[in-house]
Amino acid sequence: MKRAAVLLADGFEEVEAVTAIDFLRRAGVETLIVGVTGAEAEGGHEIRLVADCEIDAVNAEIDAVVVPGGADGAANIASSHPAMDLIRRADAQGKLVAAICAAPGLVLGAHDVIGTRTFTCYPGFESHVRSGSFVEERVVVDGNLITSRGPGTAAEFALAIVTYLCGSDEAAQLRQRTLQKQ
Repeated sequence: MKRAAVLLADGFEEVEAVTAIDFLRRAGVETLIVGVTGAEAEGGHEIRLVADCEIDAVNAEIDAVVVPGGADGAANIASSHPAMDLIRRADAQGKLVAAICAAPGLVLGAHDVIGTRTFTCYPGFESHVRSGSFVEERVVVDGNLITSRGPGTAAEFALAIVTYLCGSDEAAQLRQRTLQKQ
């Protein structure tokens, strides 16, 4: 069974986090909600989620790290040494790193995780990225990096993660079961 860690910090974007968690679990991926700023995180719109574990407890083998956006949430993840260590380690091992909205810029770009890869993010946050190639696509997959634009692309982002981890057949079934546009 594939394992994913979805990182949550105070200020996270709720639509992006919950859609990724929900779609991954529907696809049969063991999905850990990981608290970066504590055992509970409050989103940017005052919705609270309880973490399955805190960042310091993530020591098991994972196949993916998912970083929701929300400028405050992304900034909190970027300032967490354990979170950045987890992200860098996953990337170095060729594991999936997926980030949406402000996270590609504030988390991955600010810490040079993107490298020479192509990425997208919420408009304006590309200015935080020192390398890579920015494109205005809804979802971009470049090797083991998946990036996306924002709340309106959350389902597409989550389906891209499912495709990467579980294959296109599982993603197509999930797309159909959740009535997503083709």
